[in-house]
Amino acid sequence: MSRRLHIGVVGEQDARPETRRWAEAVGREVARRGGVLVCGGLGGVMEAACRGAAEAGGLVVGILPGTRADDANPYVTIPVVTGLGEARNVIVVRSSDALVAVGGGYGTLSEIAYALKLGVPVVGLGTWELSRPGLEADPIVRAQDPAGAVALAWEMAQRARSTEQTRTGRE
Repeated sequence: MSRRLHIGVVGEQDARPETRRWAEAVGREVARRGGVLVCGGLGGVMEAACRGAAEAGGLVVGILPGTRADDANPYVTIPVVTGLGEARNVIVVRSSDALVAVGGGYGTLSEIAYALKLGVPVVGLGTWELSRPGLEADPIVRAQDPAGAVALAWEMAQRARSTEQTRTGRE
């Protein structure tokens, strides 16, 4: 039996209403496809994505920065307590087959950077644009709407998983 795809959703805690609606729709679509939603487990974009996934019957993993499971938003199915503060962002990324960045502050930017460094595909919906000398193009794949963001993340996650399985000889 194959492991379900894990789609990470990241974004700011102080999200605008439109950004929260996008995140909720992203969460709903992850659940509709049978994926596991992975996030930081707190408020803002995280809570909205969790709400969308939970209301659609999905499984939600919240990687918490603190030391109490009770800190998770009410839509988290499985709280993972780390006590690592913002360093938990690496765990969110490592636990995801692909990442959808919805809006975002500096914490989101760090998650995007970790994902790109670690080879985890990133889809952006109203998020950061990256550039630097020598970088040919923004490495974040852009989506126009929540369903498109999840479709791209899903496809990229499947492709990455297939490549990893081929590389390691596992099925």
